[in-house]
Amino acid sequence: MKGPSRGKVYLVGAGPGDPELMTRKAERILREADVILYDNLVGDRIKRELEGMDAELIYVGKRGGHHTLSQDEINRLLVEYARQGRKVVRLKGGDPYLFGRGGEEAQALINEGIDVEVVPGITSALAVPALAGIPVTHRDLASCVTFVTGHEAEGKGESSINWKALSELGGTIVILMGVKNLKTNVERLLDGGMDPETPVAIIENGATPDQRIVSGNLGNIVEIARRNDVKPPAIIVIGNVVRLGEILGKISE
Repeated sequence: MKGPSRGKVYLVGAGPGDPELMTRKAERILREADVILYDNLVGDRIKRELEGMDAELIYVGKRGGHHTLSQDEINRLLVEYARQGRKVVRLKGGDPYLFGRGGEEAQALINEGIDVEVVPGITSALAVPALAGIPVTHRDLASCVTFVTGHEAEGKGESSINWKALSELGGTIVILMGVKNLKTNVERLLDGGMDPETPVAIIENGATPDQRIVSGNLGNIVEIARRNDVKPPAIIVIGNVVRLGEILGKISE
């Protein structure tokens, strides 16, 4: 067994899906792992690399709204493997602490007396717009950026996001996991007073060879997304910085 006599769990960010955008520490921890529990959003190319590693691989992701395992079951597995003295990696797309339930898992592990370490990853909220030629901040266009989940916890009832305040804040809004609720969230921003002419870009399958960009404005993006059959995973960027994609996007061609 490669792991130490006392097990440990690493919450590792895989980045936006391109293996070259993973950190060196993430790569090292993966090579040393005994067990790797990974999500769907780590990306197909990274999944293929995992298959060549000397570790037990366990898929715990979600496709089409269907969870392979519940969060409680994932937590239980992490605890169980760590108590066997194994070096356990919980591999997540992007960064573990940005809408990745990493905080919940860290709490659960600490409550069970399990040693846990976080290995940050490049979040898709920054990397995917950048690869599409959209800087989320720009001195002339956006002095702030807000990251929003487009899919809040089930059973939460009324949204805890102040969409009116978000509409009035200015700067750039980046919505993750927002395709399913695109119509609802756009309506909330418009109801909050945001200009319908505000540019919007939806970046589908960002940081992969299948990346596709669909753009419009807040007033027409729902219809454009429907017409183009936009599907997750996708990042939604709202704000004047989207216009820079027409210029800076040429850099990555």
